[in-house]
Amino acid sequence: MRNFYLNNFRRLKLNARRYLFTNFLLNLFIFLLFIIIFLFFFQAIAWLLLEANWDVITSNLYLFTFGSFPKQQYWRPTLWLFSLLFLTLITLFGADCKLVQKNLLYGWISTIPLGIYLLYGGGGLTPVMSRNIGGLILTILLTICSSLLSLPIGIILAFCRKSKLLLVKKISSLYIDTMRAIPLIAVLFFGQLLIPLFLPIGITFDRVWRAIFAFTLFVSAYIAEDIRCGLQSIPKTQIEAANSLGLNQIQIIRLILVPQSLRIALPALTNQCIGLFQNTSLMAILGLVELLGIGRSLLANPKFIGQYMEVYIWLAVVYWLGCTTMAYISRSIERRMKTSKEIF
Repeated sequence: MRNFYLNNFRRLKLNARRYLFTNFLLNLFIFLLFIIIFLFFFQAIAWLLLEANWDVITSNLYLFTFGSFPKQQYWRPTLWLFSLLFLTLITLFGADCKLVQKNLLYGWISTIPLGIYLLYGGGGLTPVMSRNIGGLILTILLTICSSLLSLPIGIILAFCRKSKLLLVKKISSLYIDTMRAIPLIAVLFFGQLLIPLFLPIGITFDRVWRAIFAFTLFVSAYIAEDIRCGLQSIPKTQIEAANSLGLNQIQIIRLILVPQSLRIALPALTNQCIGLFQNTSLMAILGLVELLGIGRSLLANPKFIGQYMEVYIWLAVVYWLGCTTMAYISRSIERRMKTSKEIF
């Protein structure tokens, strides 16, 4: 009996040593990690407040926002940006109103013709060339136009891929698989360099719309797969119930399949929009001066040579704000779709 208690005591003593020693190493590691993170943030804040030279940002805010848009016409892109901000606030905080719920989608769609009219001019406004559209307004224009144009195309492709017609199903599957297998930069090069070669003589598209066309072709393939995943999660019993109620195929698609698939695929669709917003920076490689293009052109100025950190930190903050805003808009829409029975 004595040996039994001694063995148990030794075992407990050994386990206690192992436990305390392991916890000591873990606590020491966490403490050292905390010290490293604290020193990093302290140095970063000290550099941001005391050493960084933000003249490259403060003296070029208009350039970052409007590009080379004519100064006397700044009110036009400003009005468009305020309309987008107003719609964003309505989406986030005014979603409880039924009138807002029914017309919010049409409000976002109307931002495309409004933006085109204000940015390009015509109809009483001074025309502006596409090469003068740049900075933040070009990034937002590419994102909104490509997103809103890709969504209906993606929905159509998703239904075509689930079609019972073999030819339609194979063509849509080939398009989706091909676009998902090609890098985005290759599609953008195709849009900028090869599309003009396929157009009839006398018909031209400016570089902005060629970029929108390329983004739309690329993103619609990914949206189609997101929508198809949403369609597959809808129980077949709902379609059978709709058929028993006498609904035709168009009514089933409009009232049952599309709303529910959009609700299910909304997080994935939000990721596509955020990715598109970030991928617009690739246009700087192809000569369009959006946000990243403005930053690169400023760094080539001898006055601002070497201020890479300031420029890229500023761009990171702008992109972070844009992506965070889209994430909050998505959460607001998702919350409203869960509580509202009428989506469209």
